[in-house]
Amino acid sequence: MTDTSKASQRLHLEAGVTLVEMMVVILIIGLITAIVAINVLPSQDKARVEKAKADIAAIDQALTLFHLEAARYPTMEEGLESLVEPAVALGAAHAPFIRNLPKDPWSRPYQYVVPGETRPFDLYSLGADGKVGGEGLDADVAIGK
Repeated sequence: MTDTSKASQRLHLEAGVTLVEMMVVILIIGLITAIVAINVLPSQDKARVEKAKADIAAIDQALTLFHLEAARYPTMEEGLESLVEPAVALGAAHAPFIRNLPKDPWSRPYQYVVPGETRPFDLYSLGADGKVGGEGLDADVAIGK
C-alpha cells in the first residue's frame, strides 16, 4: 500500500464518534440543563408574584377612578366587573375604568372585599396555594405586602 492510501484508510477509520465521546457530550448537556433549570424556575415564581402586584396596582388605580366618578367604591355585588362595565353600576353610558379584568398569575380571580380591614376595600390574590394566608410563594399578594 502507498502512504496516501494508508493515510486515507486511517482517516476513514477515525472519522466516527466513539460511544464515550457521545456520553461525555450528553452528560455536559444534562449538567447545563440542570443548572439552567435550578436558576430559572425560582425566577418564574417570583415573576408571578410581581405580576400579581402590578395587576393589583392597576386594579387599585381603576377603583380610585371609579371612586372619583361615583363618590363610592363598587359594592360586593357589583364587584370588580363594574370597572369593565361601569354603565351597569353607574346607570349611564361610561367608558371602562380598566380595559379588561385580569386573573391572577395562578388563573384565579382577584379577591375584592368591601369594606376592607384597614382601607375602604381589600384587594388581593390568594397566592400560589389559593388559600387565605400562607408563607413564601403561597402568601397572599396585596397592596402593601
